[in-house]
Amino acid sequence: AASGAAAAQLRRRLESELEDIRGAGTWKSERVIASRQGPHLRLEGGGAGILNFCANNYLGLSSHPEVIRAAVEALEKFGAGLSSVRFICGTQSIHKDLEEKIARFHQREDAILYASCFDANAGIFEALLTPEDAVLSDELNHASIIDGIRLCKANKYRYKHMDMQDLEAKLQDAQKHRLRLVATDGAFSMDGDIAPLREICQLAQKYDALVFIDECHATGFLGPNGRGTDELLGVMDKVTIINSTLGKALGGAAGGYTTGPKPLIDLLRQRSRPYLFSNSLPPAVVGCASKALDLLMESNAIAQSMAAKTQRFRSKMTAAGFTISGKDHPICPVMLGDARLAAVMAEDMLNRGIYVIGFSYPVVPKGKARIRVQISAVHSDEDIDRCVEAFTEVGRKHGALP
Repeated sequence: AASGAAAAQLRRRLESELEDIRGAGTWKSERVIASRQGPHLRLEGGGAGILNFCANNYLGLSSHPEVIRAAVEALEKFGAGLSSVRFICGTQSIHKDLEEKIARFHQREDAILYASCFDANAGIFEALLTPEDAVLSDELNHASIIDGIRLCKANKYRYKHMDMQDLEAKLQDAQKHRLRLVATDGAFSMDGDIAPLREICQLAQKYDALVFIDECHATGFLGPNGRGTDELLGVMDKVTIINSTLGKALGGAAGGYTTGPKPLIDLLRQRSRPYLFSNSLPPAVVGCASKALDLLMESNAIAQSMAAKTQRFRSKMTAAGFTISGKDHPICPVMLGDARLAAVMAEDMLNRGIYVIGFSYPVVPKGKARIRVQISAVHSDEDIDRCVEAFTEVGRKHGALP
């Protein structure tokens, strides 16, 4: 009876909290896709020919025939999974081959695979930093970086978003600590802006600090060869640690990694809890990512195709009267402010055959709701123009445009 009363009390509290979320207009529904990921989707319930503008499928490799074929071959040769963690019974030759390929792609000494980049971010700070050290984090870093930093016992500093004066002040204050690590997203996923890595690296050199970047929304398509923001900004030799994902541009399945100095990677294999206590990546996922990297290292044509498509969307939306956050990044947040407006407009866009999602608190700060549009290399110019036309119609209908 006591446990029944407690369960009923819990249910009432949860239902009240869920009702508050609905009332605030921040409820997040999940649309069910009945086709492969790609620029054109079919939704469960009959929605066909939907244009997809909200996936992290930046290079269009999620459904690339060679990537799919590589996954099938790995599945047939190496099985569905390892049923174990890496150091017990879960390391295959394909895992080691992919780690070597990742390190070569980023021009680093070594790499280590994780189930996700969230796990990579959860595993690095605790293993690397002690109470003698300090970590300095951009206030708008991804939630996984924030959570990873919370797990460590280092002294924690948070600097204003991309504010180099504030970072320098924090670095000055952190000089009393043994090791100083500046942690930032390379490209910020909610705003589409790119960290000022040149300036960050200059400050790190001045104050004898290390630089860590999360490259989930940069790996594969930023920089001349798609190696990320450090290549884009010419500081590949000044960034010490890179965490990134296999689940976005590099095939879109799952998985993450850390790449950097070999002693660091060796330490993570010994002490990183998400690595030590999680099953190894399934062979099919490894096969996907490995082939995606092969395609990128063979040619930069796919990566380079992003710039013109991104510029086309941003310029046309700005001309229509919308405010687009960020600069020169395929993440193109259409800033609306009001959470309910973002949700209603996104639903109306779907009625016009455009799949986009409204983002609101707690994913973004209160009062900064938006519809985040993401451009892919496999979008045609006609796809982009159709999206802009739909936004213009919906924006006028709901008062977001004059």
